[in-house]
Amino acid sequence: MSTLTTPFGFSSTAAEVAADIDLTGRRAIVTGASSGIGAETARTLADRGAEVVLAVRDMAAGERVAKEITAATGNRAVRIAPLDLTDPASVTSFVAAWQGPLHILVNNAGVMACPERHTPQGWEWQFATNHMGHFALATGLHGALAAGAARIVALSSTGHQRSPVVFDDIHFAFRPYDPWLAYAQSKTANVLFAVEATRRWAADGITANALMPGAIRTNLQRHVGGSSGQVAPDQLKSVEQGAATSVLLATSSLLDGVGGRYFDDCNEAEVVDRRTGTLHGVARYAVDPENARRLWTVSEALLADAR
Repeated sequence: MSTLTTPFGFSSTAAEVAADIDLTGRRAIVTGASSGIGAETARTLADRGAEVVLAVRDMAAGERVAKEITAATGNRAVRIAPLDLTDPASVTSFVAAWQGPLHILVNNAGVMACPERHTPQGWEWQFATNHMGHFALATGLHGALAAGAARIVALSSTGHQRSPVVFDDIHFAFRPYDPWLAYAQSKTANVLFAVEATRRWAADGITANALMPGAIRTNLQRHVGGSSGQVAPDQLKSVEQGAATSVLLATSSLLDGVGGRYFDDCNEAEVVDRRTGTLHGVARYAVDPENARRLWTVSEALLADAR
């Protein structure tokens, strides 16, 4: 399987990668679309003609963004819907309200390096938000995704290189809590989800890919003082650049039939066997099919216990 390359790169913007694409008649959901690269992803999809649902926790912020998108694009098929990814009941309600096919699902929402916290189900907060909520959303919407021969876009991070999913202690019941290790395993889970979703659902016309958007100053860094980490200024991206890889995976014909892969800077990343110390590369454990199958089974069991 050859590595997929595109004409786009680090400096490309979401508008540039979608410039020649017509999404009229396509329906999209973007989680966490009330700010940052989620809002820019939604705006670009709407600009290209898609019907876009902003799935957000903060409805007031979502409403403001939806109005801004409509004003900027002229697309009136932009709406908001409440979604709290840490609450299985909220995900169930969102899924129950969805009708008809879904063509694009962008799992964009996330938290990073937050203080130790657990959901009522006992799930570690970052794993619950970044992985379990999106897992429940995608599996709940499977019928709609199949009807739309959909693409799923899973936002991961180069931070996944800090830790695999620690299956024997996912929720830090025994280990001392470390916010960065918790974040890392949740981002590894995002990649593994894309691998296994593609394996299970490709026959339904559904593909899923994961990505590293780059270092962008957004609300994601609110628990770490607004920092994007030890990133050189010339490696920081604008919000428009940060949304480019998401939009590419969601819309480009170059990705037709392609799934289970990890991208950064609009190109497929190299598989690596040790931390790169850069913003590039995907750890081998994050694209390992056996790890992906195991995570899916564990996630199904956690959801079943939560009901």
